[in-house]
Amino acid sequence: MTAPASATGITITAMGGQHADAVLDIYRLGIATGHATFETEPPTWGRFTATRLPDHRWVAVDSAGRVLGWVACSAVSDRCVYAGVVEHSVYVHPDARGRGVGRLLLDSLIASTEQAGIWTIQSGIFPENTASLALHTACGFRTVGTRERVGRHHGTWRDVTLIERRSPTVV
Repeated sequence: MTAPASATGITITAMGGQHADAVLDIYRLGIATGHATFETEPPTWGRFTATRLPDHRWVAVDSAGRVLGWVACSAVSDRCVYAGVVEHSVYVHPDARGRGVGRLLLDSLIASTEQAGIWTIQSGIFPENTASLALHTACGFRTVGTRERVGRHHGTWRDVTLIERRSPTVV
């Protein structure tokens, strides 16, 4: 699935090996903010692709072919009862923020997961990441709750806001 180019010259396309360096660089830049993930380094490309569902990995590419951001998801469990539940991540290059890239990526993820019969997309976001929380709210995600002091990040206990989007079409 490739989404048509928008008026902003951004195309959403399936993530492939040709995007590896850019995807991992954007991930690294997100990690550097201190408000994107508990991770301290991005994984290898092999580990990245092995842990994310191949039919639900998208990149946003500008007219010059530069990757502006990515979205991908993983199964939350191998138990059949959770077959329709995934956990996702979305990252946008700092130079591309505020241009609607995150919205295009999340819309593509929502479309592909619904087409596959997935009924819940979930994630955990640091409360300080207000831009990500606002983006997800605009895309139909709701706050489920807050896990207080769930993990240590650079020596500091961090809370995580749990969000989810339940598909209105997959029943």
